[in-house]
Amino acid sequence: MSRIGNAPIEIPAGVNVEIEGRKVKATGPLGELHMETRPEVKIEQEDQVLIVKRHKEDKVSRSLHGLTRSLLFNMVSGVSKGWEKKLELVGVGYRVQGSPEKITLNVGYSHPVEIEAPEGIKFAVEDNTKVKVSGIDKHLVGQIAAKIRGVRPPEPYQGKGIRYSGEYVKRKAGKAGKVGAGK
Repeated sequence: MSRIGNAPIEIPAGVNVEIEGRKVKATGPLGELHMETRPEVKIEQEDQVLIVKRHKEDKVSRSLHGLTRSLLFNMVSGVSKGWEKKLELVGVGYRVQGSPEKITLNVGYSHPVEIEAPEGIKFAVEDNTKVKVSGIDKHLVGQIAAKIRGVRPPEPYQGKGIRYSGEYVKRKAGKAGKVGAGK
């Protein structure tokens, strides 16, 4: 029994969901998203609630039940509230500049790294060491945030690099941190 898959999805005011066979379209104040579901699951709409059901009780249907429900919930939340990820640059001289369509990262390389926002994604630069990636598609927001973090991931010795806001970087001791190193 899937606890996630059985949970109903409440459609907020201002969001319209259309179901045509296996295709689902969610339209809201922030935009429009599409999704095609697998044939193992069925989506029903009752008033302002979406319910995901499965046809069989086999392993594939059970695994797709919760996944489909989560993807639908992310679509409905995205077109109504949107999604965002925040990143921080930690390091001497590390900074970011940019506009909603493009950011330039100076993170210790001999050249600045430029990243352009794909359609549906916006950047916001707070201070000169914080970036906010926002959009309606949760998958795309996470993918672009991971791409930015991948430019200079945090390293374990000094903790320098690009990290998610609130991310904990486990630090290593290094050579000078060994006990009895000078004897």
